[in-house]
Amino acid sequence: MNGWATVFLGVIATATVILVAVQVGVIVYMGQLARRIDRMSALIERDIEPVIANFNAISASAARAASLAVAQMERADRLFADFVQRADETVSIIQNLLVTPVREGRAVLAAITGAVAAFRQLRGDNTVRGAALDEEDPLFIG
Repeated sequence: MNGWATVFLGVIATATVILVAVQVGVIVYMGQLARRIDRMSALIERDIEPVIANFNAISASAARAASLAVAQMERADRLFADFVQRADETVSIIQNLLVTPVREGRAVLAAITGAVAAFRQLRGDNTVRGAALDEEDPLFIG
């Protein structure tokens, strides 16, 4: 072999050894990096676990509070509906006890007024206490 071929063969061998050393260094560094990432993920997992537990407790409490609020709103709705129903019944009873007799009393009073006006008209007096008599008023019941 010639001298230059040996030099080039030495350069190629040296370059190959350097490439192998760099690749071994990268592999060792990647292994260390993987171990560091594993330790860091375990540390983060250990530190985050109580926070996640607190979030779960908070969400459970919020869900319980929401369900209690819904139950209270349903109770209030039932209470209000019951109140409205009883108020309607009370108004209906009051109307039947008071308004109906008042209407009947007004009808009786109108009938008496009409009868008095008819008797006065028969006598020839067309005025009732100084006011002109309207023919339709005594007949109106309402």
